[in-house]
Amino acid sequence: MYFKNYISYIIVLIFVFFHQNCLAQTTSYSKNSSLFFIPEVLVGKTLEANTDFPKTKLQKNLFFSIGWQNFNNHKEWSKRLNYPKTGISFGYSDFGNTTQVGLAYSILPFIEFSFLKKCKDGLNLQIGFGSSYMDTQYDETSNEFNRAITTKINWSFRSFFYYDAIKSNITNWRFGIGFLHHSNGHTKLPNQGLNSVAASISAKIDSKTQTASTIEKPDYNTKSQSYVAFRFGLGQNVLSTKFNSKKEVYSVSASTGKIINNTFKFGGGIYYRVYEHYYDYINNNETLIAEQFPHFTKNPFGYASAFGLFASSELLIDHIGFELDLGLNIYKPFYKIDWKLNQGYSFETSNNETIEVLGELDWYYEIKRTISARMGLKYYLWSTNNAPKHNIYVGAHLNANLGQADFTELNLGYVYRFNLKEKNNCHD
Repeated sequence: MYFKNYISYIIVLIFVFFHQNCLAQTTSYSKNSSLFFIPEVLVGKTLEANTDFPKTKLQKNLFFSIGWQNFNNHKEWSKRLNYPKTGISFGYSDFGNTTQVGLAYSILPFIEFSFLKKCKDGLNLQIGFGSSYMDTQYDETSNEFNRAITTKINWSFRSFFYYDAIKSNITNWRFGIGFLHHSNGHTKLPNQGLNSVAASISAKIDSKTQTASTIEKPDYNTKSQSYVAFRFGLGQNVLSTKFNSKKEVYSVSASTGKIINNTFKFGGGIYYRVYEHYYDYINNNETLIAEQFPHFTKNPFGYASAFGLFASSELLIDHIGFELDLGLNIYKPFYKIDWKLNQGYSFETSNNETIEVLGELDWYYEIKRTISARMGLKYYLWSTNNAPKHNIYVGAHLNANLGQADFTELNLGYVYRFNLKEKNNCHD
């Protein structure tokens, strides 16, 4: 079953649904939460994604954010995280070369924490993870040197430090510095990704003045719940520049762990995946199978599979989960071929003969074959703030071999929580 580009658009819809529900949930609960708006101007530099990357001038960005300062004493996560800011950012980016690199239109949910508050008041860390539309892509004939972006819909990420420089009753003028990233999650090659560094000036405009009397001190009792979870995922990726059509990746996983203070979810588990590209390459007896791995044809399904272990961490905010996993591939035999195809290169001789050189299975191959990673967003059917025993979620995740994208995935999961345990901690 092939979804072509639809999986990317579904991911965007998940982000939009997240934004609406995140703001709606905050509104419905809180008399103390404070709405704010942030117009922001950023300037920076688009980093070269590949050799002979198009020259770029000063990068220019405009962002407008809507969010909440979550002074909400009815929500466990808000108190435990020292009342962070959450919201949505809409962005416009000019990478400094509109003809060959183009423009980006982004939508990113974000969370912002006070950072080193005891040492330096006014320093904040903001992390945003979402999606972007890029109006200019790589083209083999007309735009061959921009190997950064190949699809219209891409993942977007930003991480910024902000300092509140000038404060008034409702307006904080802020200076920021940080990093922006755009890439398609290995759904089409080439996909070097666009990375940028930028500085910003912004004004955080509050809808009302917040007084300290409305803020409760966090409850220092430790609450914990054990859980078990199961997940089914449907992903998409491409194999190489030669095999550059999207095909599916099917995955299942089971995990268990602890939910601490109804906010922090830690656990571990096992996963199993089947790559359709791997299966077809084996089943069609392509070049490397015939020449180097003929035994793969005896069991195409098995050699197209992968399984391993993973450790999981997740931040629970009402209906939303921000998840980061780190894994260990125990079995992924086809990755030898994947590496050889993608780390190799080709060149033409003086006789116009094309020579292909395969990638070498070196120490870096061993590391990337072994370590997997996974990052994404979940939307839970029932608010995690209420600690339901049964919950169902839909998620959008980016899976990687170490730091290199492997496949983009939509997933459906189930979580069961066991009885709540509470420990009364002494605190002076």
